[in-house]
Amino acid sequence: MPPARSPYRPRKTPRQQRAWETRGRILEAAARVFARHGYASGTTDRIAEEAGLSIGSLYQYFPNKDAILVVLTRNHVAEMARLVAEVLAEPRPLTAWLPELTRALVRIHGADPRLHQVMYEQAPRTPEVLAGFREAESEAVAAVERLLRADPAVATGSAWQARFVVATIESLVHRFTGDLPAMDPAELEREIVTIVTRYLCPGPDLEKRPSAW
Repeated sequence: MPPARSPYRPRKTPRQQRAWETRGRILEAAARVFARHGYASGTTDRIAEEAGLSIGSLYQYFPNKDAILVVLTRNHVAEMARLVAEVLAEPRPLTAWLPELTRALVRIHGADPRLHQVMYEQAPRTPEVLAGFREAESEAVAAVERLLRADPAVATGSAWQARFVVATIESLVHRFTGDLPAMDPAELEREIVTIVTRYLCPGPDLEKRPSAW
């Protein structure tokens, strides 16, 4: 007996350009619908209407809205991984790559905070999604570690420092981009950069703090 098909898998992989374009229309429409209506009210009927398709045409590609959301989330993770790899590709000092990376992540997440909130909080954590998260995180940590070890301004540049840096930027960006535009993006960028910089390059006042802290 063949294994049951995952409810989160697309129904088919397009083979022709027209089919790829239709699939893309569905994904773009779903992104707008989730951003506008949220997860609960982001129904397949609304997505099909937004895409200018019949509900039957949508179901030829995706069995339900969760399958669509999974693809949107996987695409988002892949986009973030490409961005991080691009920013961290060349050896540069902390003062160069940290602000650039933080600014880019805040800008992308802040461009559509409601959509990213739906993806972050509601998307099913399928094995493929989790694997994408882990791979993107591992690649980011490895790249940050290389930069830290090559930077004379950083005290040690250990693997654990790199993990803390990546986790700090990721968690703060996800936590506060939902407050944009009420919160100034430039202010959020400055605060994240300050926190990470002070962690990696503590000043004399921090080095002399009481051991009881």
